[in-house]
Order: sequence, then C-alpha cells, then structure tokens
Amino acid sequence: MASASLQFFAFILALLGVFGDIAATLLPNWKVNADVGSNIITAITQMQGLWMDCTWYSTGMFSCTLKYSILSLPIYIQVARTTMVLSCILSAFGICITTVGMKCTRLGGDTDSKNNACFAGGICFILAGIFGLVPTCWYTREIISNFLDQTIPESSKHEPGGAVYTGFISAGFLLIAGVIFCSSCFKRQQGAWIYPPKQHHFPSTEQESNAGYSLKDYV
Repeated sequence: MASASLQFFAFILALLGVFGDIAATLLPNWKVNADVGSNIITAITQMQGLWMDCTWYSTGMFSCTLKYSILSLPIYIQVARTTMVLSCILSAFGICITTVGMKCTRLGGDTDSKNNACFAGGICFILAGIFGLVPTCWYTREIISNFLDQTIPESSKHEPGGAVYTGFISAGFLLIAGVIFCSSCFKRQQGAWIYPPKQHHFPSTEQESNAGYSLKDYV
C-alpha cells in the first residue's frame, strides 16, 4: 500500500510538471523589461519568449509578434525551443507509460510487466526534467550576463520572467517523480534478488523405489 501511495504522489508531481512544462514553453515572458520612463501613464512592459515577443502598455493595449525566422534567433533560444518541446513529449510519454505500470491501476498485466513500465516511465520523466532544466539554466545565464554587462544600455537589459521560474519548478517536479518511480521498482527487484523464493527439494521417485527394494532384500 505504501508503494502504491508513493507512486500516486509521484504521478501527481509528474502531472504538475507536464502542465508547467507546456505552460513554460508557450508563455511569452521568459525575459521581461519594464520601461517606466518619465510618465507612468506611458509605461511599457516588454516580454520576450521562445515563440513570440509581446508588449504591454499601461493604457491596456497588448500586442504580440511571432518569431517566424528560426535562423535569425540566438543559439540559446533555438536550443531552448528544441529541448522544451522534447521535454513536453517525453513527459507526455511518461504519463502514458506510468498509467499502465502503476500498482494502483488494473492495466499492464503481471507484476514484472508493471515494474518494467514504471521504470521506463521514470526514465522518461528524468530525461524530461533534464531537457527542461538545461534551457532554463542557459536562458537565465544569458539574461544575467547581459544584465551585468556595462556596455549594454539600461533600456536593453532584461530580467527573468515567470516562464523561467515555471520551467525550473516543472523540471524539479519531473525529476522527483522520475526518481520515485525508478527507485520503487528498483527496491522491489533488489528484494527479489536478496531473498529468492525458497525451493523445496523432494527425493525422486527412483530413489524411493530403490530404497524400498533394498529393504525387501534385507527382510
């Protein structure tokens, strides 16, 4: 029962990680620049994401521009696009596989098959967490390095947005869920190796017949 409840907890973490991963991939606020200027009425908030750049005006107007050209983007944005999409795909596969292999479900067949499915789903979650952690770290490093660069004007400097923090938290959820699924299956298999089933050895029929024949001779 404890193993089933732990797997269910890991599955909830994985679901939160999947939703957060998708949201972080689509949100336009990976980096934010607030330019208030001399008048707060004309304040402008500029947000840049993986797929679009958005501008929000204090008057209530909001406009976005899609990034159509891929080759014109910096290399860290191209890598972030690829790895975040891979993270979403792997985490979705992990959800499907662990649904079959979880102990509290009636799918997946026998115990060994369910353990293998859980282990495979845990590996998918771990890979998804790594793929989600790499772009967020790289993107944050680029933002911080540009912010600390004295040659860049203040109006061109940005700060990490909400999508970056969402990506960090989602990657952590996926990594924790993957470790829980893999460790639960590993412990079960390790217990089977340490404590193998006892084998009862019974004397063969031939030995019994031979013993009976020798007793008759002596009688």
